[in-house]
Amino acid sequence: MIWLMATLHSRESEQKRLGLLAGFTFLTGVGLGPALELGIAVNPSILPTAFMGTAMIFTGFTLSVLYARHQSYLFLGGILTSAMSLMVLSSLRNLFFGSVWLFQANLYMGLVVMCGFVFFDNQLIIAKAEHGDKDYIWHYIDLFLDFVTLSRKLMMILAVNEKDKKKEEK
Repeated sequence: MIWLMATLHSRESEQKRLGLLAGFTFLTGVGLGPALELGIAVNPSILPTAFMGTAMIFTGFTLSVLYARHQSYLFLGGILTSAMSLMVLSSLRNLFFGSVWLFQANLYMGLVVMCGFVFFDNQLIIAKAEHGDKDYIWHYIDLFLDFVTLSRKLMMILAVNEKDKKKEEK
């Protein structure tokens, strides 16, 4: 990803950047493997449910950006970044305390924050394009990372809920 960031967007570097993009997306998919295995181990129906849920959330927030006034929600960037910082701090705190409640709160807060990032990143891409930034490869990476993170969060929430449901049945 750093190599892709360091390569400037131009017609001459487009093929190189597309190759780097393919490598990045492949390695991201490989990195998702353990999370996918966990979801399948808990309940195989979690994966399609998480994918469809992510697609619906992503589509809904993207459509809402297209109908919103342009650049009216760019202020969300600071709020979302601050929320992510608080989530990192609570995750570090949870390493020492091991609170199930804090873990689940972090999961749900992460889902809400990622929904906000889908909205924010879409609006930011539109604003950049209106100001001449036509780097569609980097814009794709922004949305791709939002989609992957959102689906991972949703899959973890579904897996935790399914495990809790199985514990209650016993």
